[in-house]
Amino acid sequence: MATKLIFWGMFLIFFVCALGFGWHDKIFTLNSTISAGKYVVWAVFLGFLAYSIYCSSKENLFKSIGKMAELHWGRQVGIDLYLGLSLTLFIIYLNEGSIFVVALWFLPTLIFANLATLLYFAIHFDSIVSKFLS
Repeated sequence: MATKLIFWGMFLIFFVCALGFGWHDKIFTLNSTISAGKYVVWAVFLGFLAYSIYCSSKENLFKSIGKMAELHWGRQVGIDLYLGLSLTLFIIYLNEGSIFVVALWFLPTLIFANLATLLYFAIHFDSIVSKFLS
């Protein structure tokens, strides 16, 4: 129980810091039809967060990872997850242009995985999309 509280407490601190440092006036506004996608990303983030909290109430994360690590496909899925997360960190670098910012997102991404990446994409949706469209 204490481990869960520490984990979710760390996530809450990370969430507040990420939102606070990444805050901009367009974070929740619709600027174009494309930026409507940010609401989809926020919804996916909130849904995944809710499901993660639910799973946390049912099973111990570290015991589950231990069981998965015993299986070949479990290890493959873990490797696949972290390869994808490294690509996300590369996208953060392309968007921010700063290795320092990537370093700040590295540990939360390593610990919280897609909760961190979804939060980054939700906060920075407009700038990421504009880079792909320009």
